[in-house]
Amino acid sequence: MVRSLWTGATGMIAQQLNVDNISNNLANVNTTGYKSEVMEFKSLLYQTIQTKTTTANGENKPIGAEVGLGVRNSAITSIFTQGSLLETPGEANFAIDGRGFFGVRGADGNTYYTRNGNFVFAIGNNGLTLSTSDGLPVLDKSGAPITIEGTDIVASKITVGKDGTLYYPDDKGIPKSMDKTIGLWQFNNPAGLSKEGDSLFSVTAASGNAMNEAENNNLTKSNLIQGYLEGSNVQIADEMVNLIVAQRAYEMNSKVITTSDEMLQQANQLKR
Repeated sequence: MVRSLWTGATGMIAQQLNVDNISNNLANVNTTGYKSEVMEFKSLLYQTIQTKTTTANGENKPIGAEVGLGVRNSAITSIFTQGSLLETPGEANFAIDGRGFFGVRGADGNTYYTRNGNFVFAIGNNGLTLSTSDGLPVLDKSGAPITIEGTDIVASKITVGKDGTLYYPDDKGIPKSMDKTIGLWQFNNPAGLSKEGDSLFSVTAASGNAMNEAENNNLTKSNLIQGYLEGSNVQIADEMVNLIVAQRAYEMNSKVITTSDEMLQQANQLKR
């Protein structure tokens, strides 16, 4: 009886985490470059009630008796499917069509990665710097911050090719390469990246090292689309269905606890 109480409790805790995860997906339905997350569960330890050889007459029994002790969360996996491309006019708005990630230099000096291409050309002492909305510099294909020297550069005239190369028109209005290319990186297991908040990811042993698309010919190159942003890949209908399922599972586990408590009360009343 006590076993069922603890088992029901583990189910309620697991489903509460599931609801928390679903609510986070719904909250980020309009977050640029957000990837939906899926809760994964696994069963807890099993208690052996009867082995496969313990029968009344000592004969071998092919099937034993084991009772499970509940459930727990095993992982929260990010689903890196392509989000919809949303037209967002702006010279520093970029959507990635492919598996690549932008690289940015964090305030701590480390490199982080993101699918959020909502950038700006920030004015600095020596010219323009391509940065995130939080002011973190975006990296080029060599891993250095993208800085455009010159005080006469007009940001609205900068165009970017599908390969990430920056162009600026000459006196005749013909786009000329600025010898700067926005860097893109890929990972063997992007689901293994560590979520740092602000749509940023950091490298872990599970994700593998970042692979530079400009230096690795074995990778399928991603395309940059200027004037677009990648929307969230959260499917609202699916999340609402998952929310209903999680709520029903939570109610069923609470019913297990209530039923077990009533049975314990009846057992205690037998001695009276």
